[in-house]
Amino acid sequence: MKNKIVGIAIVLFLILIIWQIFFAQSNDEIIKEKWEAKNEIVENLKIEYPHNKTIFPPEITTQTFRWNDSLSTRWLISIKDGANEIIFDFSDIAQWKPTKSKWEIIKKVSSEKEVTVSIIGFDGSEILSSNQIEISTSKDSVNASIFFRDVPLPFEFASKNMSKIKWRLGEISDESGAKVMLSNLPVCGNCHSFSADGGKMAMDVDYANDKGSYVIAKIEKNTVLSLDKIITWSDYKPDDGKSTFGLLSKISPSGRYVASTVKDRSIFVPQDDLLYSQLFFPIKGIIVIYDSVTKEFWALPGADDPNYVQTNPEWSPDEKYLIFAKAPIYQSDEIDNTGTAIMPKKVAKVFTSGERGFKYDLYKIPFNNGKGGKPVSIDGASFNNKSNYFPKISPNGKWLVFSQSENFMLLQPDSKLNIIPLSGGVTRVMDCNNKEMNSWHSWSPNSKWLVFSSKENGPYTQLFLTHIDKDGNDSPPVLIENFVLDKRAANIPEFVNIKSDAWDRMLDAFTDSSNYRLRVGHNELYYGEIRKAINEYTKAIKQNPKDFEAYVSRAVSYKRVKNYEGSLEDYNSALELRPDDRIILIDIGDVKYKLNDYEGAIVAYTKYIQYSPDIARAYSARGVCKSLLNNFKESILDFNKAINIEPTEAEYRVNRGLSNRSLGNIDEAVIDFKKATDLDKEHYSAFNFLGDIYFQKGNIAEAVWAYGRCNELKPDDSKVLHKLGDSFFRNGEYQNAIDKYSESLAITPNNADIFLSRGVC
Repeated sequence: MKNKIVGIAIVLFLILIIWQIFFAQSNDEIIKEKWEAKNEIVENLKIEYPHNKTIFPPEITTQTFRWNDSLSTRWLISIKDGANEIIFDFSDIAQWKPTKSKWEIIKKVSSEKEVTVSIIGFDGSEILSSNQIEISTSKDSVNASIFFRDVPLPFEFASKNMSKIKWRLGEISDESGAKVMLSNLPVCGNCHSFSADGGKMAMDVDYANDKGSYVIAKIEKNTVLSLDKIITWSDYKPDDGKSTFGLLSKISPSGRYVASTVKDRSIFVPQDDLLYSQLFFPIKGIIVIYDSVTKEFWALPGADDPNYVQTNPEWSPDEKYLIFAKAPIYQSDEIDNTGTAIMPKKVAKVFTSGERGFKYDLYKIPFNNGKGGKPVSIDGASFNNKSNYFPKISPNGKWLVFSQSENFMLLQPDSKLNIIPLSGGVTRVMDCNNKEMNSWHSWSPNSKWLVFSSKENGPYTQLFLTHIDKDGNDSPPVLIENFVLDKRAANIPEFVNIKSDAWDRMLDAFTDSSNYRLRVGHNELYYGEIRKAINEYTKAIKQNPKDFEAYVSRAVSYKRVKNYEGSLEDYNSALELRPDDRIILIDIGDVKYKLNDYEGAIVAYTKYIQYSPDIARAYSARGVCKSLLNNFKESILDFNKAINIEPTEAEYRVNRGLSNRSLGNIDEAVIDFKKATDLDKEHYSAFNFLGDIYFQKGNIAEAVWAYGRCNELKPDDSKVLHKLGDSFFRNGEYQNAIDKYSESLAITPNNADIFLSRGVC
């Protein structure tokens, strides 16, 4: 009985399913017939994508049609070429993605002519909403790959997790999307550009914490980013006291030159907003040229005015001129003293609060084989009470496209793309602009298409295309759907004149090397981050156990944190690698001295002196060790040699004076100490030792003078105040003695001897 009931239930269920299928099909047919009979658009449905009059590239992958309709539960999609329907389909959600075969039909039929796309909404058998647009497909192929950066958000997270950033390359025809070319780079890699033939690339890389580092590499199947391909903008006038981060660099079309903003400073702060999570714009800098043939750097005359920030250099296709953004500098000592690229939010408050703006104008300047010339402002892209930036010249030399916003530069919500004929004419806001942020654009090699970034669909930047015809007219934006990434921003897109299958990947061969770790360690050591430096040197040694410089550098670092055992071990390892190296022998002597191994230190100093007999410090250091072994006569001989080599060095006189004092040669000691005070009027020890001898000899006035000078040099030295008190006491000046004892007790309040002395007074 139970089985019979189950069987009946199954049959009824199947009948219900079949009935629903046929009913739905029947209903769809009714809707289609109603629509064909009525064919009246009521426009109470909004088609969000694509836009009306959109022009698609012929090779683009299948696009998703999206609309907004609160009235209907099911939709009919009808695509017609005139009166001929070429595609119809249904969707249960407010979007529709045609099959690949249907998409190819749509593109074929719409080639160089418009077809009508209608979206009809219904519920049951009643039509409730509808709208339509016209789209077409261009005969102009993009015919190039797009290289871009794939970044997690917000910016502050990305800046602390550089290895999560990826670089991708893809073609808009590839259904599989853009392939990863480079990932897990532990340093910041930023602005990239390519030569016109797609044969050479250049990119900002913070090699070894040098913000001015820049890699220039020939594009090969596997492009190796190696140390020999890295230059640094910091090599331009390195001794002028002005730091360089190197901004918005651009390789020339031939690949020979690179132009960059150097001696620069920027407002660069994180923002508490996922949509716009950073504020960045240069406030200082000049344009410098690098010649990859001669390996020379020079400032471009006409774009090197220190009273202005000159940035965003863009080469003309023939390399005869550049266009760049320019504005009066913003001077701030607080910003200059920050020392890091990313700065605290408070230093930018004048800008983030709206109190102050910052606007750029575009200028054109002759390159003139690197001699520069007079910059001329570009009509329509300057002095318009707007900020004009990111100039991009079409490869055919006809058009200039630039970004414009109310203020600033990167990631501006109101930024719009503008186009202007290079021969002169009216500037026009482009039709391709989305509602939110339009920027970071690049021309296709054939000058027919422009790729750009936009936040049209949320905080994660996406890439769009627009077609540019011979008259400079552009079409509504086309989303590069196969480049859309889940919760990742696609930015800095750049067309590359190369097929993606000709370029497989980029290989990081500079950060995974002992030399790179060595450079990072040197940088950390320079800024006083000794523990971090030791960590980097350790990594360098692990990568290359025969790296002499890494051992020496870690030995120096260990010595600075008073790990003398570790320092000596590293120096010995370095000496094993280079037994004939003379320089580190004196360092070995210093470390052994710190370890109280005076005999071992003497051996090291003696070996060093055999190689370098004219180094005064070596004799003095050996003399100190001999004196600590009570070999005062021998020590004096070493101090004599040091003084003969460097007669103006006060320390050598002090050392000899101590040995003379130990031998009872008090008069000679006084001569040495007095000479030391003549040579260095701030040598505390010389005055202190001189005061001790005067006090012992009963020359109290001289002792007071010497101790008084010590007190001037170190007012908080309790011991010298005690000595001054004793001197005044010895001279019967009890009130002066009480005063000095009291001053001493204020610094060391638990010294019983001083209490006793003051009590006696």
